[in-house]
Amino acid sequence: MAAAPAPPQAPPKPTWDPRRPQAPFPWLRPTIRIRLTLLYGGMFLIAGILLLSIIYLLAAQAISTGNQPPFKIVSASNEIKVASADCPAVNNATGLTLTQFNSAISDCIDHSRQAALDNLLSRSLLALLGLAVIAFAFGYAMAGRVLSPLGRITRTARAVAGSDLSRRIELDGPDDEFKELADTFDDMLERLQRAFTAQQRFVGNASHELRTPLAINRTLLEVHLSDPHAPVELQQLGKTLLATNERSEQLVEGLLLLARSDNQIVERKPVDLAEVAEQAVDQVHAEAEAKGVVIRGEQKPAVVQGNGVLLERIALNLVQNAVRYNVPEDGWVEVTTEVQHGHAVLVVSNTGPVVPAYEIDNLFEPFRRLRTERTGSDKGVGLGLSIVRSVARAHGGHIAAQPREGGGLVMRVTLPV
Repeated sequence: MAAAPAPPQAPPKPTWDPRRPQAPFPWLRPTIRIRLTLLYGGMFLIAGILLLSIIYLLAAQAISTGNQPPFKIVSASNEIKVASADCPAVNNATGLTLTQFNSAISDCIDHSRQAALDNLLSRSLLALLGLAVIAFAFGYAMAGRVLSPLGRITRTARAVAGSDLSRRIELDGPDDEFKELADTFDDMLERLQRAFTAQQRFVGNASHELRTPLAINRTLLEVHLSDPHAPVELQQLGKTLLATNERSEQLVEGLLLLARSDNQIVERKPVDLAEVAEQAVDQVHAEAEAKGVVIRGEQKPAVVQGNGVLLERIALNLVQNAVRYNVPEDGWVEVTTEVQHGHAVLVVSNTGPVVPAYEIDNLFEPFRRLRTERTGSDKGVGLGLSIVRSVARAHGGHIAAQPREGGGLVMRVTLPV
């Protein structure tokens, strides 16, 4: 009796622990919260001390002013005469009864006290306003200093968005949340760079390994078809195989181009969309004449920074689809280029079958066509619009499709200048 097979062993545990080592005293870690608490708490304490000192000095000055006698006795020989700079009512007061004189002096004292309080309040408000301006300016400067690592992280992220995966933040400073974020971002960039490098290596290897046997098959078939003494059945079979081989080559080229165009364009050169569109029209002109489709439109200069080969593929795929998926008679394709609102725009419009609006998104999926889940005709391999969308995104642009009234589509590609 045969022994039962042993159960599969569990995969080995990873040797790398993504968790950061725990510090022995985590509450002593100089986190952003602790630093901001100390910073703004210290600023509030310093501002309070300054304000209290200023108010104390102003109050001392007000009290000193208030202690000065509000009046002076200038004569006391036969009758009392009083002089006061703040209270004109008691100056040279004569003929006043004692009650009236005491009331005038009381009013003078109250007037002096109120003047001192008003002076203290006005100066305190000015001091508070000055401290507020200084506090806001100091707080703005300190906030910029504290958040400067975040700006460095943002600039590195923008550089990476431009397909420069070799950039790293390498943030120095205390072991706070910003440094932890920067280190995590650097680790993520390292893994992304390895993944993209592996993908580029795979695309290069696949390009060679897939193209070579197809090219050999095509050569052998063309050699056999060139034999004039070959039987008719063999020639017919060779033509069928040659067409199948050509379709496989188109599929491989489309897949490889789709894989390459998913990445950002590193090397950019000035490319005029008008020239790209004209070249695409010239390449499709013969096919359009054979189908009775008229190609028209005005191509105005629209220079963008990008890869000329990939941008030419955008125009070629759109014009080819517009010609192939057209009406049997009196069809037309309009190709225009121009600059609108700081963006270069390529518009390809055509007559054709009515396209429902809910089918638009499916047209950009690989191997999908209108009202069909998979490709199944000789008009292509179903990657044209997928390649167009990937190339447009790689150049920082986008493509939008809109059904035309009466049938057909309006394809609009927008690229930054």
